[in-house]
Amino acid sequence: MVTLDGESTQDAVGTVHVRLRYIPDKQIFNAEAFDAYMGALADLTWTSLEASAADILDDVNNEIVPRWVQVTVSVQSSLNSTSVHMVMVEDRQPKWDNPALLARISRT
Repeated sequence: MVTLDGESTQDAVGTVHVRLRYIPDKQIFNAEAFDAYMGALADLTWTSLEASAADILDDVNNEIVPRWVQVTVSVQSSLNSTSVHMVMVEDRQPKWDNPALLARISRT
């Protein structure tokens, strides 16, 4: 499993943390490309964290077609330093399943 973490600054919400976790099939997401992608996200206007997570998931699926992928997008509330808004989306290739491996993956 591969894990990539990054941050992007959005004018409307502040600093957004993105975690990409995936099980590769044939291609991997180059770490430098992920950094560039995170920089490009700063230029986009996000309507919601939910829409952003779905868009990132689509981008990853279009680029590397992983066996399994999880995208987590979170932002700390500007009103309350202990409040976090987090969205997690997952996808997998049809008919791919590995319960033993997926059971070992933390959901946070």
